[in-house]
Amino acid sequence: MGGGVFIIHRPPAGPQMPVVLASPHSGRDYPAAFIARSRLDPRALRRSEDCFVDEIFGSCVGLGVPLLAAMLPRAYLDLNREPFEFDPVMFDGPLPSYVNSRSPRVAAGLGTIPRVVASGEEIYGQRLRFAEAVERVDRCYYPYHAALRRLVDETRNRFGYCILIDCHSMPSIGLPPEAAESGSLDMVLGDCYGSACHAGVVGAVEEVLTGLGYVVGRNAPYAGGYTTRHYGRPADGVHALQVELNRSLYMDEHALARRPYLEVLAEHMCRLVARLGRLPGDGLKPRGRRAAAVKGG
Repeated sequence: MGGGVFIIHRPPAGPQMPVVLASPHSGRDYPAAFIARSRLDPRALRRSEDCFVDEIFGSCVGLGVPLLAAMLPRAYLDLNREPFEFDPVMFDGPLPSYVNSRSPRVAAGLGTIPRVVASGEEIYGQRLRFAEAVERVDRCYYPYHAALRRLVDETRNRFGYCILIDCHSMPSIGLPPEAAESGSLDMVLGDCYGSACHAGVVGAVEEVLTGLGYVVGRNAPYAGGYTTRHYGRPADGVHALQVELNRSLYMDEHALARRPYLEVLAEHMCRLVARLGRLPGDGLKPRGRRAAAVKGG
Protein backbone atom coordinates (compact mmCIF):
# COMPACT_ATOMS: atom_id res chain seq x y z
CA MET A 1 0.00 0.00 0.00
CA GLY A 2 1.28 3.47 -0.84
CA GLY A 3 3.98 2.27 -3.22
CA GLY A 4 6.58 2.07 -0.45
CA VAL A 5 5.96 5.74 0.45
CA PHE A 6 3.38 5.27 3.18
CA ILE A 7 1.15 2.66 4.77
CA ILE A 8 -2.40 3.01 6.04
CA HIS A 9 -3.20 0.95 9.11
CA ARG A 10 -6.97 0.53 9.01
CA PRO A 11 -9.04 -0.72 11.95
CA PRO A 12 -10.14 -4.33 11.38
CA ALA A 13 -13.80 -3.59 12.15
CA GLY A 14 -13.84 -0.30 10.26
CA PRO A 15 -13.89 3.26 11.65
CA GLN A 16 -15.54 3.54 15.06
CA MET A 17 -14.88 7.20 15.87
CA PRO A 18 -14.23 10.48 14.00
CA VAL A 19 -10.44 10.47 14.46
CA VAL A 20 -7.61 10.16 11.94
CA LEU A 21 -3.97 9.73 12.98
CA ALA A 22 -1.00 10.71 10.78
CA SER A 23 2.72 10.19 11.37
CA PRO A 24 4.69 11.95 8.60
CA HIS A 25 8.16 11.76 10.17
CA SER A 26 8.46 8.19 11.48
CA GLY A 27 9.55 6.62 8.16
CA ARG A 28 12.77 4.64 8.27
CA ASP A 29 13.08 3.02 4.82
CA TYR A 30 16.17 4.77 3.47
CA PRO A 31 16.71 4.42 -0.31
CA ALA A 32 20.16 3.01 -1.03
CA ALA A 33 20.83 5.70 -3.64
CA PHE A 34 20.00 8.40 -1.08
CA ILE A 35 22.41 6.95 1.49
CA ALA A 36 25.10 6.67 -1.17
CA ARG A 37 24.76 10.36 -2.08
CA SER A 38 24.66 11.61 1.50
CA ARG A 39 27.79 12.76 3.26
CA LEU A 40 26.30 11.36 6.49
CA ASP A 41 26.16 7.79 7.72
CA PRO A 42 22.77 6.11 8.25
CA ARG A 43 22.77 6.72 12.01
CA ALA A 44 23.33 10.45 11.55
CA LEU A 45 20.51 10.58 8.99
CA ARG A 46 18.18 9.01 11.55
CA ARG A 47 18.52 12.04 13.84
CA SER A 48 15.63 13.63 11.94
CA GLU A 49 13.24 10.71 12.52
CA ASP A 50 10.29 10.75 14.86
CA CYS A 51 11.49 7.36 16.03
CA PHE A 52 8.75 4.91 17.11
CA VAL A 53 5.92 7.47 16.88
CA ASP A 54 4.06 5.28 14.41
CA GLU A 55 4.44 2.38 16.85
CA ILE A 56 3.18 4.43 19.79
CA PHE A 57 0.06 5.65 17.99
CA GLY A 58 -0.35 2.39 16.08
CA SER A 59 -1.74 0.86 19.25
CA CYS A 60 -4.80 3.13 18.79
CA VAL A 61 -5.84 1.49 15.52
CA GLY A 62 -7.60 -1.26 17.47
CA LEU A 63 -9.94 1.36 18.90
CA GLY A 64 -11.33 1.97 15.42
CA VAL A 65 -9.22 4.76 13.93
CA PRO A 66 -6.92 4.73 10.87
CA LEU A 67 -3.24 5.63 11.03
CA LEU A 68 -1.39 6.98 7.99
CA ALA A 69 2.34 6.43 8.49
CA ALA A 70 5.19 7.50 6.23
CA MET A 71 7.66 4.83 5.22
CA LEU A 72 10.24 7.09 3.58
CA PRO A 73 12.28 9.17 6.03
CA ARG A 74 12.03 12.86 6.75
CA ALA A 75 15.67 13.42 5.73
CA TYR A 76 14.70 12.32 2.21
CA LEU A 77 11.43 14.27 1.95
CA ASP A 78 9.53 16.19 4.62
CA LEU A 79 5.80 15.54 4.24
CA ASN A 80 4.90 18.20 6.81
CA ARG A 81 5.85 21.07 4.49
CA GLU A 82 4.43 22.82 1.48
CA PRO A 83 5.21 20.79 -1.66
CA PHE A 84 7.92 23.21 -2.85
CA GLU A 85 9.75 24.74 0.11
CA PHE A 86 13.27 24.51 -1.31
CA ASP A 87 16.60 26.05 -0.39
CA PRO A 88 18.21 27.54 -3.56
CA VAL A 89 21.74 26.80 -2.32
CA MET A 90 21.00 23.07 -2.63
CA PHE A 91 20.40 23.14 -6.37
CA ASP A 92 22.59 23.41 -9.44
CA GLY A 93 20.55 26.13 -11.14
CA PRO A 94 17.85 28.74 -10.59
CA LEU A 95 14.51 27.63 -9.19
CA PRO A 96 11.09 28.45 -10.66
CA SER A 97 9.21 31.43 -9.23
CA TYR A 98 6.57 29.20 -7.61
CA VAL A 99 9.13 27.73 -5.21
CA ASN A 100 8.90 29.09 -1.66
CA SER A 101 12.54 29.73 -0.83
CA ARG A 102 11.97 32.30 1.93
CA SER A 103 10.10 30.39 4.60
CA PRO A 104 11.57 30.11 8.11
CA ARG A 105 11.80 26.36 7.58
CA VAL A 106 13.94 26.81 4.46
CA ALA A 107 16.12 29.28 6.33
CA ALA A 108 16.71 26.62 8.99
CA GLY A 109 17.66 24.06 6.32
CA LEU A 110 14.49 22.07 6.95
CA GLY A 111 12.48 22.53 3.76
CA THR A 112 10.54 19.93 1.81
CA ILE A 113 13.86 18.39 0.80
CA PRO A 114 15.94 19.13 3.89
CA ARG A 115 19.44 20.52 3.59
CA VAL A 116 20.39 19.40 7.11
CA VAL A 117 19.34 16.76 9.62
CA ALA A 118 17.86 17.80 12.96
CA SER A 119 21.33 18.08 14.53
CA GLY A 120 22.33 20.68 11.90
CA GLU A 121 24.70 18.52 9.83
CA GLU A 122 24.60 18.96 6.06
CA ILE A 123 23.04 15.98 4.27
CA TYR A 124 24.50 16.36 0.78
CA GLY A 125 28.02 16.80 -0.49
CA GLN A 126 26.91 18.05 -3.90
CA ARG A 127 24.08 20.08 -5.41
CA LEU A 128 20.84 18.47 -6.57
CA ARG A 129 19.01 18.79 -9.85
CA PHE A 130 15.61 20.47 -9.58
CA ALA A 131 14.12 17.68 -11.73
CA GLU A 132 15.13 15.19 -9.04
CA ALA A 133 13.32 17.23 -6.41
CA VAL A 134 10.19 17.37 -8.55
CA GLU A 135 10.34 13.59 -8.98
CA ARG A 136 10.39 13.09 -5.21
CA VAL A 137 7.44 15.43 -4.74
CA ASP A 138 5.41 13.75 -7.48
CA ARG A 139 6.22 10.22 -6.37
CA CYS A 140 6.02 10.66 -2.60
CA TYR A 141 4.55 13.94 -1.41
CA TYR A 142 1.39 14.16 -3.49
CA PRO A 143 0.35 10.51 -2.97
CA TYR A 144 0.78 10.85 0.82
CA HIS A 145 -1.38 13.95 1.00
CA ALA A 146 -3.95 12.49 -1.39
CA ALA A 147 -4.26 9.53 0.99
CA LEU A 148 -4.55 11.83 4.00
CA ARG A 149 -7.21 13.94 2.30
CA ARG A 150 -9.23 10.81 1.50
CA LEU A 151 -9.07 9.62 5.11
CA VAL A 152 -10.14 13.02 6.40
CA ASP A 153 -13.01 13.31 3.92
CA GLU A 154 -14.18 9.74 4.52
CA THR A 155 -14.21 10.34 8.27
CA ARG A 156 -16.02 13.67 8.03
CA ASN A 157 -18.62 12.23 5.65
CA ARG A 158 -19.22 9.27 7.95
CA PHE A 159 -19.37 11.07 11.30
CA GLY A 160 -20.12 14.66 10.33
CA TYR A 161 -16.69 15.92 11.42
CA CYS A 162 -13.09 14.77 11.68
CA ILE A 163 -10.38 15.21 14.31
CA LEU A 164 -6.95 14.86 12.70
CA ILE A 165 -4.06 14.23 15.08
CA ASP A 166 -0.67 14.86 13.48
CA CYS A 167 1.74 12.76 15.53
CA HIS A 168 5.31 13.92 16.18
CA SER A 169 8.18 13.78 18.65
CA MET A 170 10.51 16.49 19.88
CA PRO A 171 14.10 16.20 21.07
CA SER A 172 15.07 16.93 24.64
CA ILE A 173 18.75 17.34 23.77
CA GLY A 174 20.58 19.75 21.51
CA LEU A 175 17.76 22.28 21.53
CA PRO A 176 18.33 25.88 20.36
CA PRO A 177 17.89 28.55 23.06
CA GLU A 178 14.46 29.61 21.81
CA ALA A 179 13.21 26.01 22.14
CA ALA A 180 14.95 25.16 25.40
CA GLU A 181 11.71 25.33 27.39
CA SER A 182 10.32 22.35 25.47
CA GLY A 183 12.98 20.22 27.11
CA SER A 184 11.05 20.57 30.37
CA LEU A 185 7.73 19.75 28.71
CA ASP A 186 6.52 16.22 28.21
CA MET A 187 4.25 17.19 25.32
CA VAL A 188 3.34 20.21 23.22
CA LEU A 189 -0.04 20.68 21.57
CA GLY A 190 -0.10 22.82 18.44
CA ASP A 191 -3.38 24.17 17.10
CA CYS A 192 -1.95 27.18 15.23
CA TYR A 193 -3.03 29.42 18.10
CA GLY A 194 -6.64 28.28 17.95
CA SER A 195 -7.18 28.56 14.20
CA ALA A 196 -6.87 24.87 13.28
CA CYS A 197 -8.92 23.16 15.97
CA HIS A 198 -11.99 23.69 18.15
CA ALA A 199 -11.05 24.73 21.68
CA GLY A 200 -13.03 21.83 23.10
CA VAL A 201 -10.80 19.31 21.34
CA VAL A 202 -7.58 20.88 22.61
CA GLY A 203 -9.05 21.22 26.07
CA ALA A 204 -10.02 17.55 26.18
CA VAL A 205 -6.56 16.45 25.04
CA GLU A 206 -4.86 18.63 27.63
CA GLU A 207 -7.19 17.40 30.36
CA VAL A 208 -6.40 13.76 29.62
CA LEU A 209 -2.65 14.31 29.46
CA THR A 210 -2.36 16.45 32.59
CA GLY A 211 -4.59 13.97 34.40
CA LEU A 212 -2.04 11.29 33.53
CA GLY A 213 0.70 13.43 35.09
CA TYR A 214 2.31 14.95 32.00
CA VAL A 215 3.56 18.52 31.75
CA VAL A 216 1.87 19.94 28.67
CA GLY A 217 2.45 23.14 26.71
CA ARG A 218 0.55 24.81 23.92
CA ASN A 219 1.92 26.23 20.68
CA ALA A 220 5.42 26.95 21.95
CA PRO A 221 7.79 26.13 20.46
CA TYR A 222 5.65 24.04 18.08
CA ALA A 223 2.41 25.67 16.96
CA GLY A 224 1.69 23.21 14.16
CA GLY A 225 3.24 22.55 10.78
CA TYR A 226 1.87 22.39 7.26
CA THR A 227 -0.53 19.53 7.99
CA THR A 228 -2.14 21.33 10.91
CA ARG A 229 -2.40 24.64 9.04
CA HIS A 230 -3.56 23.13 5.76
CA TYR A 231 -6.14 20.60 6.97
CA GLY A 232 -7.41 22.36 10.07
CA ARG A 233 -10.69 24.00 9.04
CA PRO A 234 -12.98 23.99 12.08
CA ALA A 235 -15.75 25.81 10.20
CA ASP A 236 -15.78 22.94 7.71
CA GLY A 237 -15.81 20.27 10.41
CA VAL A 238 -12.10 19.36 10.26
CA HIS A 239 -10.11 19.90 13.45
CA ALA A 240 -6.33 19.40 13.21
CA LEU A 241 -4.04 19.19 16.22
CA GLN A 242 -0.29 18.54 16.27
CA VAL A 243 0.94 16.47 19.21
CA GLU A 244 4.66 16.48 20.06
CA LEU A 245 6.00 13.83 22.44
CA ASN A 246 9.25 14.43 24.30
CA ARG A 247 11.58 11.67 23.10
CA SER A 248 13.23 11.33 26.49
CA LEU A 249 9.98 9.80 27.75
CA TYR A 250 10.26 6.67 25.67
CA MET A 251 13.67 6.35 24.00
CA ASP A 252 17.41 6.73 24.39
CA GLU A 253 18.03 9.69 22.10
CA HIS A 254 21.70 8.88 21.56
CA ALA A 255 21.29 5.16 20.87
CA LEU A 256 17.92 5.63 19.10
CA ALA A 257 16.59 2.74 21.18
CA ARG A 258 13.25 2.11 22.88
CA ARG A 259 12.82 2.47 26.61
CA PRO A 260 10.30 0.35 28.54
CA TYR A 261 8.04 3.37 29.06
CA LEU A 262 7.14 3.28 25.37
CA GLU A 263 4.43 0.70 26.08
CA VAL A 264 2.98 2.84 28.86
CA LEU A 265 2.96 5.89 26.60
CA ALA A 266 1.22 3.90 23.86
CA GLU A 267 -1.51 2.92 26.30
CA HIS A 268 -1.88 6.55 27.34
CA MET A 269 -2.28 7.61 23.72
CA CYS A 270 -5.08 5.06 23.45
CA ARG A 271 -6.79 6.72 26.40
CA LEU A 272 -6.39 10.05 24.66
CA VAL A 273 -7.92 8.83 21.39
CA ALA A 274 -10.75 7.11 23.26
CA ARG A 275 -11.56 10.41 24.97
CA LEU A 276 -11.70 12.18 21.61
CA GLY A 277 -14.10 9.51 20.40
CA ARG A 278 -16.47 10.36 23.26
CA LEU A 279 -16.57 14.09 22.61
CA PRO A 280 -20.03 15.42 21.79
CA GLY A 281 -20.30 16.45 18.14
CA ASP A 282 -22.07 19.72 18.94
CA GLY A 283 -19.82 22.55 17.85
CA LEU A 284 -17.50 20.24 15.92
CA LYS A 285 -19.66 19.75 12.83
CA PRO A 286 -19.86 22.28 9.99
CA ARG A 287 -22.77 24.71 10.04
CA GLY A 288 -25.19 26.11 7.49
CA ARG A 289 -24.14 25.96 3.86
CA ARG A 290 -20.91 24.19 4.77
CA ALA A 291 -22.87 21.41 6.45
CA ALA A 292 -25.07 21.00 3.38
CA ALA A 293 -21.99 20.87 1.15
CA VAL A 294 -20.40 18.17 3.30
CA LYS A 295 -23.62 16.14 3.34
CA GLY A 296 -23.80 16.35 -0.43
CA GLY A 297 -20.18 15.19 -0.81
